[in-house]
Amino acid sequence: MVHYPAWDQDEARSIVSGLSHLEGATLPILHALQEEFGYVDPQIVPVIAEALNLSRAEVHGAITFYHDFKTSPAPRRVIKLCRAEACQALGCEAVVDELAREHGIDVTALAHSGDIAVETVYCLGNCALGPSALVDGELIGRLDADRLAALCSRHGADA
Repeated sequence: MVHYPAWDQDEARSIVSGLSHLEGATLPILHALQEEFGYVDPQIVPVIAEALNLSRAEVHGAITFYHDFKTSPAPRRVIKLCRAEACQALGCEAVVDELAREHGIDVTALAHSGDIAVETVYCLGNCALGPSALVDGELIGRLDADRLAALCSRHGADA
């Protein structure tokens, strides 16, 4: 997992001012901030709006429209659970139901609890070995609810 530096408002302002001259600078600025810090802190929205002569709503709208932009630091462990058709045929929805019922872990589009985020994705390309998940970038197949719960509880330990 990539470790990012803590949010630095002065560095963020420097990034904004360094890219504000570009035509259509909103997305390049947001990408640069996310690349530098791992997320786009909402406190930079007024700075971007002023630099680009946009409303705060327009900047906020760009951040929230694109799902890859995060507005808080990433958790230590990210689990991307495939819920596409092939994994559904191999029982991923039963895994999701059991995970909630037996382990109290609610898998939603972006469930985030402290050091763990469980995200729904659609197709990891591991269809024959589903249900599948991508855990901190490592592809894992043939998941069941107990194994997925163990992955959620390990907080960055090897699975």
